[in-house]
Amino acid sequence: MTTLYTMAGTCALAPNIAAAWLDAPIEVRNLQRGDHTKPNFLAINPRAQVPAVQFDDGDTLTEATAILTWLRNTYGATDDAQLKRKEAEALSYMTSEVHAAYGPHFAPQRFADSDDARSDVQAKAYEKLAAHYEQLMQTLEENGGDWYLGERSLADPYLYVLTRWIDLTPLSIDDYPALKAFRERLEKDEDVLSALERQSMEPLT
Repeated sequence: MTTLYTMAGTCALAPNIAAAWLDAPIEVRNLQRGDHTKPNFLAINPRAQVPAVQFDDGDTLTEATAILTWLRNTYGATDDAQLKRKEAEALSYMTSEVHAAYGPHFAPQRFADSDDARSDVQAKAYEKLAAHYEQLMQTLEENGGDWYLGERSLADPYLYVLTRWIDLTPLSIDDYPALKAFRERLEKDEDVLSALERQSMEPLT
């Protein structure tokens, strides 16, 4: 069976939720912290990162956006061409800009050597993230407040991940009420709760 590899706290939660929403016949295998650097998983993804999907033929697909796109194309057929375009645009923004802005938070040593320099780099990162969260909330509100694109799409699981990560920073979800309400709403979704359980994670509300 096709297998999705995940790990607690990571963006692999997005394809995990998407697979549940689409009822995709995929096994979810949750790695313990550190298992991603062991030979068995490195044979699947030498970059030691999740998410990763391993297919029956041994082929592997990595990167959350690529996996979400594959899930959409394989299990989430839709005739709404505009939704598919906007979904791709939203996922590109969330992964290449918002997720990327977390780099100095998760790994400050990659951006500066001294403690003072790392603090400066992180402070700038939080400024950038605050602007991103404002943009995310504005888009959500402009589209009605329930779903990021006005109707449920595979951008929503990734947005949910980002609304969880904000709690790891000095920023507060309370400053983004529409995003807070979105997070609370998704944590009432049975598929989201199941995905969290599969990934050894808990709801935040």
